[in-house]
Amino acid sequence: MSQRIIVDPITRIEGHLRVEVVVDDNNVVKEAYAGSTLWRGIETIVKGRDPRDAGFMTQRICGVCTFSHYKAGIVAVENALGITPPLNALLTRTLMNAALFLHDHIVHFYQLHGLDWVDVVSALSADVKKASDLAFKFSPNPYATGADKLLEVQQRLKTFVDKGNLGPFANAYYGHPTYRLSAEENLIALSHYLECLRIQRIIAQCMAIFGSKNPHPQSLTVGGVTCVMDLLSPTRMGEYLEKFKEVADFVNRAYYPDLIMAGKAYANEASVLNDVGVANLYTFKEFQVGRDEWLFESGIIKNGDLSKVYEVEEDKITEEATHSWYADNEPLHPYDGKTNPNYTGLVDGESIDHHGKIAHTKNFDTKGKYSWIKAPRYEGEPMQVGPLANLVVNYAKGNQYVVPVVDTFLKETGLPLTAVFSTLGRTATRCLEAKIIANNALKAFDNLVANLKVDESTCAPYVIDKNKEYKGRYMGHVPRGTLSHWCRIKDGVIENWQAVVPSTWNASPKDANGVGGSYEQCLIGLKIADVKQPLEIIRKIHSYDPCIACAVHVMDTKGNNLSEYKVNVNL
Repeated sequence: MSQRIIVDPITRIEGHLRVEVVVDDNNVVKEAYAGSTLWRGIETIVKGRDPRDAGFMTQRICGVCTFSHYKAGIVAVENALGITPPLNALLTRTLMNAALFLHDHIVHFYQLHGLDWVDVVSALSADVKKASDLAFKFSPNPYATGADKLLEVQQRLKTFVDKGNLGPFANAYYGHPTYRLSAEENLIALSHYLECLRIQRIIAQCMAIFGSKNPHPQSLTVGGVTCVMDLLSPTRMGEYLEKFKEVADFVNRAYYPDLIMAGKAYANEASVLNDVGVANLYTFKEFQVGRDEWLFESGIIKNGDLSKVYEVEEDKITEEATHSWYADNEPLHPYDGKTNPNYTGLVDGESIDHHGKIAHTKNFDTKGKYSWIKAPRYEGEPMQVGPLANLVVNYAKGNQYVVPVVDTFLKETGLPLTAVFSTLGRTATRCLEAKIIANNALKAFDNLVANLKVDESTCAPYVIDKNKEYKGRYMGHVPRGTLSHWCRIKDGVIENWQAVVPSTWNASPKDANGVGGSYEQCLIGLKIADVKQPLEIIRKIHSYDPCIACAVHVMDTKGNNLSEYKVNVNL
């Protein structure tokens, strides 16, 4: 007899996400539904605004990837008006973007996704000397893994345990049968988890050097950047350089070795393999490091076939809302998109509670609408976006920055290329993307310094004819995948705005054909060891680094209290 498992909310993500799965008598997932429970309103807010204000508002879509939406809002208007920023501005944006990516990826791996792979409690039983020696197996120069350091980390963990409260490590499924790291490997990862708390502050400071603050930087404007004095200051430029190098060192000596360690340990763990989700992969070029040079290129792969990479045709992108809480179901191109809410609520049903008992619950209306996330499609098909899509597409295209890094990782772990098409692969490619950025983004710094010696321009003039109508878009790759913003300008103000974000692609509900997005598809066939501890579900969803705040938002234009929520932290 089939049973329903509800995980709500999915924690350690940005935003509100609920996942419901139907399992058979063997606890194998036969159907899956992913939906968000809060509504986006940013596209409505920017209507009627001066186009120069759009970026400052769209960056409020999210408190994590603020620069991504800030840049998207600025570039969409530049594209519409035909404004080309000076090279100095473009390279400065790359340096800010590099800071965002490194911050985002290291925090995701350790603070958000790490506890899905690391059994922290087992680190208490680790042999400190053995763990210190083991670290050299994964790096010739290990980071923060000396015996004294690891003993300190172990004692800090013991302090939490002795108090009867694991603090930031509480409420995980420790002892779960799908954990694969040894006690010593868990201790190594725990040391890097704590070090990441310090390192993430440093890379956030890199963003603030050119952006004035982080999050929500302030230095981008339509036409370029405004941080002129910082760019002309050797002290400020040197500060960015040194801080960036310190973070790159962490990526190469801690993050990447931990990935090798996890890759080897989980190479035979069925719950993280052979679950690509959607095998249609979509990415767009990003990271301009020179006048005509980019780290990553655009492309489409269909059905996982690496022998052919298709060019992106943006007119083939649509969004529909058959199972989304919006009034207009038909597939529309984002330039013509509509965002009119139509909430139909949940329905009475049953599910397994955290004691393994059947309980009466409110469930998704899976025959109707069940998510505030729309369903983007390319040629009518769902796509997977993110580091996996980005690196696989660029690997298939023979990208000089991507191919050697991927090949080295596969050699060091002994994994086949096909292993990339999985939960393990999504986690791995995120680290590899960070490594490529850490080791190559400073090309933009060097080219910026060279260009400033002959050209100090940082902004192009803003020119608009209020009697004309314009349309433009931003398309690019951000930490969670392909992001696009689409705008129409009329009478000198924003007439329509649509943002199609990575988590909208990946977390989309089923479309009119009954085909779900990558979250839903990757869960089908998953065997859950313990329905009371669905770690396998959480691990798979976390591998996408969900940012549901990007995909949906809630607002009330009258300032009314919409709803109140109470979370029982003792469950």
